[in-house]
Amino acid sequence: MENPRILGIDYGDSRVGLAISDPLGITAQGLETIFHNGNDKIVLKRLEEIIKEYDVSEIAIGLPINMNGTLGERVEITKKFIHKLKCKFNNIHIEEIDERLTTVEAHKTMNFLEVKNKDKRKIVDTISAVYILETYMNKNKK
Repeated sequence: MENPRILGIDYGDSRVGLAISDPLGITAQGLETIFHNGNDKIVLKRLEEIIKEYDVSEIAIGLPINMNGTLGERVEITKKFIHKLKCKFNNIHIEEIDERLTTVEAHKTMNFLEVKNKDKRKIVDTISAVYILETYMNKNKK
């Protein structure tokens, strides 16, 4: 493939939301949510498949910084996962994105789209990943 893509990741305790850029790097689409219950091996295996399939050259991963700007336990857990990513995919540029408002935006989007409450958990992480990816793409446009 001649147009490598960018992967957006919203990493969570039991779910990981994924988004992918289009081949031209203009738009971000929700891809899927990986349910892993704390097992990073499941996530890394699926990411390997996606990276091959979409010829991913960059990864934007959300960093769950607290609203007041402090780094909590979730940031440490995410940083450990980022370290695993960097070890496994050492040829891919990985950038951390402040994801403070992505979940809030994702819930606003789902409410606007009138997503049923029972379905929200399944897609909130994917929508958050889209916002993370868009943040990264917009930052790099400037």
